[in-house]
Amino acid sequence: METLEPIVAGHPFFRGLDPRYLQMVATCASRVNFSAGQLLCRAEEEARQFFAILHGRVAVEIFSARRGPVTLQMLGEGEVLGWLWFDKPYHWHFDARALEITRVISLDVKALMETCEKNPDLGYELLKRYAHALAVQFRVARLQLMDMYGT
Repeated sequence: METLEPIVAGHPFFRGLDPRYLQMVATCASRVNFSAGQLLCRAEEEARQFFAILHGRVAVEIFSARRGPVTLQMLGEGEVLGWLWFDKPYHWHFDARALEITRVISLDVKALMETCEKNPDLGYELLKRYAHALAVQFRVARLQLMDMYGT
């Protein structure tokens, strides 16, 4: 049986994580491939996965009745998608579409949350990483808005 520990350990989000925690995270993980145009998630659906992108590009979109899909952000290798799984009700608030063949580590949110509940130190470590990723996302969104509105 193939272990995903080395693959998880190599992703920037998990890099430097204690080996015992890597093993726990890897038990919640699987490798998934998405074809160009395939949705990783859809707004309002239950957020059951957390994705660590290994290869490819993903467009994070919202749907506008007037304009159709509007791209909010582009994600690529080394980035994560699905930070909203930390807060109930665990539903996606956007769509995410693969723009090319995209390979990810897909983490089962329910299993990962249960593992974190049993291992609070792991939960705290993931929360710190999540907070950093979220802060980066806010900075990116701010720059995009400044660019869009010329402020």
